[in-house]
Amino acid sequence: MSKDRYRATILELSNRIVAAQEPIRILDAIKWDDSIQQAFFAAGCRVQPAVDRDYYQRLPLTDVAALRSEFNAIDRAVMARLGRYNAAGNIMRRMCREYLRVLDMLEARGTPAFSDISQELYGRSGDAFHVGGPTLADLGLMLDESLRNIDEGMFLEQSARNIPAAQAVSLLQQRLDRVFTDPAARVRVIESDGIVADAAAGSDYIKLRSDSLFSERDLHGLEAHEGWVHVGTTLNGRMQSVCTFLSKGTPSDTVTQEGLAVFIEIISFNSHPARLRRIADRIRGIHLAEQGATFMDVFRLLVDEGRGEKDAWSAAARIFRGSTAELGPFTKDLAYSKGFVLVYSFIRLAVRRGLLSRIPLLFCGKLAIEDMGVIAQLADEGLIEPPKYLPPQMADLNALTAWMAFSNFLNRLDVLQMDADFSHLLN
Repeated sequence: MSKDRYRATILELSNRIVAAQEPIRILDAIKWDDSIQQAFFAAGCRVQPAVDRDYYQRLPLTDVAALRSEFNAIDRAVMARLGRYNAAGNIMRRMCREYLRVLDMLEARGTPAFSDISQELYGRSGDAFHVGGPTLADLGLMLDESLRNIDEGMFLEQSARNIPAAQAVSLLQQRLDRVFTDPAARVRVIESDGIVADAAAGSDYIKLRSDSLFSERDLHGLEAHEGWVHVGTTLNGRMQSVCTFLSKGTPSDTVTQEGLAVFIEIISFNSHPARLRRIADRIRGIHLAEQGATFMDVFRLLVDEGRGEKDAWSAAARIFRGSTAELGPFTKDLAYSKGFVLVYSFIRLAVRRGLLSRIPLLFCGKLAIEDMGVIAQLADEGLIEPPKYLPPQMADLNALTAWMAFSNFLNRLDVLQMDADFSHLLN
């Protein structure tokens, strides 16, 4: 096969995946509408949310049978035209398999199988990072313990949430326009009354909930998390001339995406204790739900620990959406912590081995960190282009390299012994 024909084949198959996944909207298919929350609070927060399989049946799904047939056809076409061991083909076949399981998961909404498949796709709280190592549940407990030692005043916003959505849209738009300068790839910031969270990112836009108020800290965080990472990687993927599949993400890609976003938040100093508290609460809540806890168990635990009822509702509802109040969890929110550890470990190892050129490839589109070796191979072959848009902290790797060089040594220290040696300094 000639080089031009080879590239055309990959592009054709890649575009088929992009088109096939378009109707899949996981979060829309499992969301709890406002009436569920209103009924819960009207009952004094004492009755489990009234969500069952029938509720989800009223949330329309696309033609699952047709999509399943198409993904199977794409998988067979990749095998027939590229073979079993082709680098780009292996990523596309992995994506087809994951999308098929996503369809299985959505068909299982409101049943125990929904949570089982979610754990397969996004992970479990009991997953370890290496043989004999700590788990995600351990990370949640460690974060919780560390945050308990911090004065609660640190959790308060340093700037009040007094910026209305319309003004926040204008301010965030100005900031993103300084980063995304290509008129053909402009990131739009828009108001919306159709989202559950305060903000949400799409392919080339960020939505802000019209009845929400924002602080300066919120806007900085949205710029980094939603803008630089989520929308930036989408645009980088859409600019690929061959591997256009990088513009769309599967659950495995979501883990890397959310990990990148948290990593960038932290190294750009846009994270804060309240943000980490939410991440820790979600890990702990998922862990409890995996062990049989109900929505009310998780909600009550968070309220008893001092969370407001609205915040406790938000955390518990994220954990049980797609399921019911008494079945297993939707484990997507493990992606923030799991992805952060994987991204951090990858970057630290890249610095240690002197492979700095691998780091920007994390932003060339939506990808799973397990595919980074293949991504580098495809980049070397000219089938993947370098990312055009990078967070400022990644565009110049000097500071990050210095930090990671020290990190490689610091990770060898015995933390408990260092605590003992330094404890007299903090008496």
